Amino acid sequence: MIFLADDPYIPDGDDARRWAEQELQDPRYADAKPTWFDYLAEDIAEFINGLFSAETGQQVGSTALVIVIVVIVAALIAVLILWGRPRASRRVSRRRADLLGERDDRTAAQLRADAERSAREGDWDAATVLRFRAIARGLLERDIVDPAPGATAQAIAREAAAAFSAHHDELTAAAGAFDQVRYLRHPASEESYRTLVATDERVAAAHPSTTPENRAVPA
Repeated sequence: MIFLADDPYIPDGDDARRWAEQELQDPRYADAKPTWFDYLAEDIAEFINGLFSAETGQQVGSTALVIVIVVIVAALIAVLILWGRPRASRRVSRRRADLLGERDDRTAAQLRADAERSAREGDWDAATVLRFRAIARGLLERDIVDPAPGATAQAIAREAAAAFSAHHDELTAAAGAFDQVRYLRHPASEESYRTLVATDERVAAAHPSTTPENRAVPA
């Protein structure tokens, strides 16, 4: 077929280039263009295929196996670091968390010792506050309770009473003694403190029927 040079349907070089550029600007061509992820996936696939190809030989195959093992071991180590000791991590976070509205890192044993020191000095108010803090800390250390941040003495007592039903009234009274001194400014006495000590000792020696981890959640 013979075309005439002045045929209007035959573009010259500049027109053809311009038409091609306009056509390539169509969005459907941009959508079909491989992304950086496509290139990365292709490179990885080629690398893996190269490792296990017959041309690489037995040595390269062994190297690839070592690489796979190292990656798996590294992943397992990362999992253990992040989730391997959840209970220990939870205990540490509890010990460092606020306790009854105050930052307090002391253990239950330390709080009991400080309470006894205040009692020997006749400071029954301080002794009472410290002794109930010791009760709360001991419950946390034993994973008996898992109170929300800012939980009150009464909230901790209610949660503990679910695990120590036989000591429900004592725990409620202990929380009340703490509130009376700490917030209502009612003075404590040696008798009220000794009652609190007895509650602490009985709860510390008791075995819980449930804990936050095995307690059934109501439907």
